[in-house]
Amino acid sequence: MALIEYNKPLKSKFYLLKISGKYEAKMGQFFMIKKDSQFMFLNRPMSIYDLENDGIIFLYKKIGKGTTVLADCKKGDEISIHGPYGNGFPMEVKGDFALVGGGTGIAPLFYASKQLKKYCKNNTIHVFLGLQEKNEFEASFNNYADLLQVNYGGFITDYIPYEKYNTIFSCGPELMMKKIEKQARKLNIDHYVSLEKRMACGVGACLVCTCQTKNGNKRVCKDGPVFRGKDIF
Repeated sequence: MALIEYNKPLKSKFYLLKISGKYEAKMGQFFMIKKDSQFMFLNRPMSIYDLENDGIIFLYKKIGKGTTVLADCKKGDEISIHGPYGNGFPMEVKGDFALVGGGTGIAPLFYASKQLKKYCKNNTIHVFLGLQEKNEFEASFNNYADLLQVNYGGFITDYIPYEKYNTIFSCGPELMMKKIEKQARKLNIDHYVSLEKRMACGVGACLVCTCQTKNGNKRVCKDGPVFRGKDIF
């Protein structure tokens, strides 16, 4: 069990949740969290938005019963947290990057941009975000991105100069990632996607999050959540 440091409401039903403690994880990995409640029986998978010296931060959206329970949490409440789980974005990549996120898929890209800025200092990092309306967390990307472009209500995929990049990380709606993969194949760009799936265990035992790949069925929680785009689409 850990303590909630803050649970800050933002626009469009987004929240920033910080849980106190010391954590280590790779960009693109996730944790399973749960608040004791009759309306939250299972843990919820949460991508890492940021890691700080005194805690871990998650960006989530209030959608169903589970996230409604989380949205009601207050500073000092106890919460269960386990992880990190899964395989994240690769660090063994070269060239210039585009990070593309839509909706709640934006969550893992902030920590990714932070890590890339730290370990890939000679590479350009451009971030493209798709949102329904302006939100205060988006400005934080300016601390690590060489360029930040946000589109409100439209298709962020229409504004990406794909030919400029060697590697693309994406997370968000499947249609968005499919469009990116189509362009990536044409230009021979390495494209890595972080899939969003319902999960029950986080360790690959329950098979709830199975997805189809060109190499057969894979478990998103155990074999992913990050895959090569060409293996998924």
